[in-house]
Amino acid sequence: MQIEVNDAELVRQIGSGNGREAEAEFCRRMAPRVRLYGLRHLRDEHAAEDLAQQVLITTLEALRAGRLREPEKLASFVLGTCRMTVLNLRRGAERKERLLEQYGSDFASPAVSALPHLDRDLLQRCVENLNERDRSVVVMTFYDEQTGADVASFLGVSEANVRVIRHRAIHQLRKCMGVEA
Repeated sequence: MQIEVNDAELVRQIGSGNGREAEAEFCRRMAPRVRLYGLRHLRDEHAAEDLAQQVLITTLEALRAGRLREPEKLASFVLGTCRMTVLNLRRGAERKERLLEQYGSDFASPAVSALPHLDRDLLQRCVENLNERDRSVVVMTFYDEQTGADVASFLGVSEANVRVIRHRAIHQLRKCMGVEA
């Protein structure tokens, strides 16, 4: 029988650097709360799942680095991270909407409509065929809109290495899609 530790002890174990079990327990405890927060504020199951992953990763990184000053306030810290993440998501969506309003007519031009049709199913298969690291770089760069520095930090490689990985992955995608470079 395992004894359940309190939040403060969980934070200390994660911060010690050898708390894999503590990290798993943290995710087990907090994921449902974050998901519920996401459902309530984003009103979309997929967005809530994405929020949960992003908040848990962000919080774990902060705990590993010892950035939580009051370990007994873990739940409040996670809630604050949820709030800030949702605000950032909304700001990004508003920014995209403003840009689309401002420059949307440029996308309706004949030059853009003359682009070849994108076979989304083929693209999905091509992305799935990339190795995990290449796929991570492509998804983080183009879907999550992460900077090269963020991707490098997440993967534990240099920014230059991220550029090389991205370049090679795009080359593989073009080849798979049958597009000449």
